[in-house]
Amino acid sequence: MGAGFLVGVIGVLILSHAAYSTVQYRALLKITEEEFSGPPINVVMELIVSLVLCLWAALAAPGKFKSIHPQSEENRVVALPANLDFMIFNHRGKIFPLEADLKLK
Repeated sequence: MGAGFLVGVIGVLILSHAAYSTVQYRALLKITEEEFSGPPINVVMELIVSLVLCLWAALAAPGKFKSIHPQSEENRVVALPANLDFMIFNHRGKIFPLEADLKLK
């Protein structure tokens, strides 16, 4: 459990508290028979703080990205799956040439 996960949990807890405070505020307005014009400023600040914390956690928690380049050493297949019955080699892709001479500009 890293720091990103912990920050995400704190962000979700603050978001839950802001939702609970809004519901409580609406109930108070019903008792006093006032009209709801918007949430209080402390709830808005809690929402902004929880948004920032949750976004930071979403970017920090997943970890290191892996390379998507086909020549990368990280993408090598180490072993074939145990069940080879579902591997299909006879498909429409066989009409395309194996070596494409197309280069990206």
